Amino acid sequence: MYALVDATAFYASAEKVFDPSIRKKPVVVLSNNDGCIVAASPEARRLGIPKFEPYFKLKDILHNNGVVIKSSNYELYADLSDKMMNVINQFSDNHYIYSIDESFLKFDGYSDVVSSWYDYGHLIRRSVWRKTKLPVGVGFGPTPTLAKAANHAAKKFPNATGVAVIDNEQSRRQILSKMGVGDVWGVGRKLTKKLQLFGVETALDLAIQNPRLMRQQFSVVLERTITELNGEECLSWDEVKQRKKEVYSTRSFGERVTDPFSLKASLATHCSIVTKKLRKQNSLAKRIVIFAHSSPHENDYFKKSFIKELPVSSNDATVFANAVENVFSQLYKPGVRYYKAGVGAIELEDDVFQQADMFNQSQDKPELMKCLDEINNRYGSTTARIGPELQTKNWEMRREFLSPRYTTRWPDIPVIKC
Repeated sequence: MYALVDATAFYASAEKVFDPSIRKKPVVVLSNNDGCIVAASPEARRLGIPKFEPYFKLKDILHNNGVVIKSSNYELYADLSDKMMNVINQFSDNHYIYSIDESFLKFDGYSDVVSSWYDYGHLIRRSVWRKTKLPVGVGFGPTPTLAKAANHAAKKFPNATGVAVIDNEQSRRQILSKMGVGDVWGVGRKLTKKLQLFGVETALDLAIQNPRLMRQQFSVVLERTITELNGEECLSWDEVKQRKKEVYSTRSFGERVTDPFSLKASLATHCSIVTKKLRKQNSLAKRIVIFAHSSPHENDYFKKSFIKELPVSSNDATVFANAVENVFSQLYKPGVRYYKAGVGAIELEDDVFQQADMFNQSQDKPELMKCLDEINNRYGSTTARIGPELQTKNWEMRREFLSPRYTTRWPDIPVIKC
């Protein structure tokens, strides 16, 4: 048996943990630079507040309905996610963290220990709430895909209690028949439209399709999805979440950037973010994409991008920063009001199977990067940085509605007065 546990409107719920005064109020969380709504609490959704809409378009509606507005507090979310995962980990000896707010549990040999999966799910919910004050939904199923479907039912169906179980044919067909095909794990918007042309409207419609025929028409991934919807496990943990084939870090600026120091600092920070992601998934990059541009709405739109090939594949932030330095004189143009910049790593390869070069030695400093990661993982993501990042903060994103970083910043630690 598998279980999928994930938080309800995680970003919005995280904002309520240390602020009881807003726990029953509608809350929305904005994206970088307070651009779009990326999370809405259940109270906000009941008001019809849509996600992924620009904040400025909904500003009056939010104000008139008394909606609490928050900027993305990534430091708080990461810390609460870690605490939530530590609680969930206690309920199975096989735990796989899928994303910041959801994880899978696999239960082998638990049939003699767990008399009711439904009751066990509520035990998980109560434990997470008691120790983190985060609401979660729990779905059980014989495959990861069915566990995901049960989780959808636990949170989205009418009269949902936060826990749903697929443990027999009746419950499987009942839940799948009420799910749209677009709600099936791994079926995106484009694929949904194509499947609907074939008359596939519900998850059950998809489950009764011929897997081999659907593989010919679409992909092997859809074939496996259909197989899993019928209760046959065919996904391993490695297949549930594959390594990224490209890694990017991009961000629009809180204010237009015109000076070279701020632009270079932003690109250096993107280098650090990208290389940290590469090290986390044990990858190296052979090529780097470096770009910056002004707003497309300005009269003199300016855009420059370069693909820099490295002599030896790397995941070292200093190597990436040196690549930026080499092309910066061509990337920066005086007078341009830069709106966005970014760095990407392409042509990735496994660091275990790196092909050495007889004439070019690697410039990576693995011990330095390991030390950098350990410091930042323990004391905060920006505690230690490479030199170019520290030149200026003028480029940093706008967060006008930022809540305190209650658990990661000493001045923001909650104070209890008795």
